[in-house]
Amino acid sequence: MALTAGLLSACGGQEEPPADAGATTSSPTPEESAPSAEPGAGEPGAEEPGSSSPSASAEGDTGAGAGDETGDGRDDVSDDAGSSGDDEQPGQGNGSSQGDDSSDGKSNGNAKGNGKDEKDDEPEEPDYIAFGESSDRVGDLQQRLQDLGYFVTSVDDSFGGETQQAVFALQKAGGLYRDGVVGDATKAAVDNGVVPQAQTSSGKVLEIDINRQLVLAVEDGQVVKIINASSGNGETYEAKGNTYTAYTPRGSFAVYREENRMYSSSLELGDMWRPKFFTGGIAVHGSSSVPAFPASHGCVRVSNSAMNWIWDTWGAPSGTPVVVY
Repeated sequence: MALTAGLLSACGGQEEPPADAGATTSSPTPEESAPSAEPGAGEPGAEEPGSSSPSASAEGDTGAGAGDETGDGRDDVSDDAGSSGDDEQPGQGNGSSQGDDSSDGKSNGNAKGNGKDEKDDEPEEPDYIAFGESSDRVGDLQQRLQDLGYFVTSVDDSFGGETQQAVFALQKAGGLYRDGVVGDATKAAVDNGVVPQAQTSSGKVLEIDINRQLVLAVEDGQVVKIINASSGNGETYEAKGNTYTAYTPRGSFAVYREENRMYSSSLELGDMWRPKFFTGGIAVHGSSSVPAFPASHGCVRVSNSAMNWIWDTWGAPSGTPVVVY
C-alpha cells in the first residue's frame, strides 16, 4: 500500500527527471518561443546522502553548473554558441594601386591585405546570455532581477548558479520555457518586469506555488522575494520496505518545527539543509540540486543560499504561515 511522503521526514535523496520532462538544455540554438509543460533544465549539483555542508558563498551551492538531476544544469549553447568567428572571406588588397608615392607602386595601406579590419577578427557577441558568461550585460541582468525581487545576492557580472536559479524563477513566473538562457522572450520578461502576485493579503507568509514551482516570501500581500523551487514529482518510491508517493500537499499550514543544521531524512533519502517543516515530514529546505521541474520526494527544495536567507534575513520562525497552492 502506498503511503504519503508526509508521514515521515521523506525528503532528500536524488531523483532522475521525469520521462516527459523534455530535453536537457543542450539545444544548439536556444529558443524560448515554445513553452514546455515539463521543462528539462536543472540546477547544478545533486542531493545525495552524506553531502557536505554548503558553501557560505552566494554561488557555492550550485557547483560548476552541471546537475545530476537533468544531466546538465546549464544550456550547453553557452559553451559553443556565440563565437561565430569570422564569416567573411579574405578580401583582395589593392595591389595595383598607383595612387601613392611608394617606389614599388603598390598601395601602402593594404597591398597584400585580406580586406578586413582588425575588429572583424573578434567573435561576435551572442544575442543571448547563458551560464558561464562574464560581462557588463550579465551585471545589468543581475541588477534588474534583484530589483524585481528575484533571489540574487551578488551583482558580480558573472552568470553562475545563483543567477541561473533566478532566471529559472523568472521564466516560471512568465510561463516561458525553463532553460535558464536569457534569449528574446526572457529579455522581454525582464524588461517588462514580470513578477508573480501574492495569494495572501496580510501578515508574513511563505507561499509555495506548486504549479509554477516557486517559493514567495510575502509581507502584507507584497512579494518581497521570489525563489526557484522544486517540489514532489508525483512518483512512487521505496524506502525502508514501504512504498511512498512523492507528493507535496496543498493547503494552509504553519512552520511547526525547524532544524538549524544539515538534517538527515528519517527514511534515509538524503540530507536537508536547515529544514522548516510545515506538515508531517514535509519541509522547505536547502538543497544543492534545485532543477526547474518537480524532482523531490515531497519536500520543497530551494538553493542553500536561499534557505540561509529565509533563516537569517527574513526569519520564518515557528508559527509562520505556509500556504501551498
